[in-house]
Amino acid sequence: MSSSVLSIGIIGLPNVGKSTLFNALLKRQAALVANYPFATIEPNIGMVDVPDSRLHKMAEYVRNDYGRKLGDREVPEKIIPAVVKFYDIAGLVKGASQGEGLGNEFLGHIREVDALIHVVRDFSDENIIRSGSVSPKEDVSIIETELILSDLAVIEKIINTLSAGNKSIKNPKVTQKIDILNTVKTNFEKGVSARSIGLSEKEIEVIFDVPLLTLKPELYLYNVDEDEVAEKSKADSDSSIFLCAKIESELAGFSEEEKIQYLTHLGLQESGLDRVIRKGYKLLSLQSFLTMGPKEVRAWTIKKGTNARKASAKIHTDFEKGFIAADIINFDELDKIQSLRKARDLGLVRLEGKDYLMQEGDVVEFRINV
Repeated sequence: MSSSVLSIGIIGLPNVGKSTLFNALLKRQAALVANYPFATIEPNIGMVDVPDSRLHKMAEYVRNDYGRKLGDREVPEKIIPAVVKFYDIAGLVKGASQGEGLGNEFLGHIREVDALIHVVRDFSDENIIRSGSVSPKEDVSIIETELILSDLAVIEKIINTLSAGNKSIKNPKVTQKIDILNTVKTNFEKGVSARSIGLSEKEIEVIFDVPLLTLKPELYLYNVDEDEVAEKSKADSDSSIFLCAKIESELAGFSEEEKIQYLTHLGLQESGLDRVIRKGYKLLSLQSFLTMGPKEVRAWTIKKGTNARKASAKIHTDFEKGFIAADIINFDELDKIQSLRKARDLGLVRLEGKDYLMQEGDVVEFRINV
């Protein structure tokens, strides 16, 4: 994807709660919510803050070092969380891969995102039109089948094109790519998605430019009844999450205090959306590094495995060119001291070079030659 903010597409059959979930994520009525198929045609797009309690703690630590005001300005002036971009994509139906229900257009929208949240109907309100929905298990199968069939059509064309061009040249890299794609194709014909084949990292790298829907990371989100959410949410895992989109929609209009009271009443420790955003972050293999000062406290998003030099470019592209070193202390260590100045005095702030692999929660100040 060209955007530096990685994106998650919300997919599923029509009328399963995708737009309700999207609106709750954005805490406003951004998407049309209607009780009929294809209420959403063009995808709704919104930026969602990643919940991070560390930021407000860090703001206090900045105040410990600088006081509550510098002149007439508050300290810090801004608190800026990391963000993830969410796409509310129109409902797919059986036959979408053959163009049913504007399927080709909607499948094209899915190709634009980095990961998928698949919303599955698991609530009992029969006043909501089912529109192809049968049962959670069947519904998952319908969507998965359509994504596989769409990928199969794509991969067959690519294999034919590569094979025709490689007949006389016999390029070993192209031959390797064709072999991997044929393995994927064989699995598609058995109904197995690309992410379930068990491809190695090297194999995925070879076919990374092939736009496969079923190779994208996917989280299943089961939209359940209000009276079942507390019990069913105990079954959350890395690949699935249970919430009630109706409750999340109501919570979006509450104050923080009202939200805590309501969640406690329901027997929940946190909102489903906070869990969705965090799991989405994990799904994309993302992590945050943190910066702090009197002007702002901020979380920056990077891919896991990013080195210090590459991470500095998130703040400004010129930083990567002029990178000298990075002063680093992890938040957990800073949290014990509650002052960056004191942490420096105690020798707890480390000096790291350009190849240092950034860790989740690193608090950083980059040294740059400008």
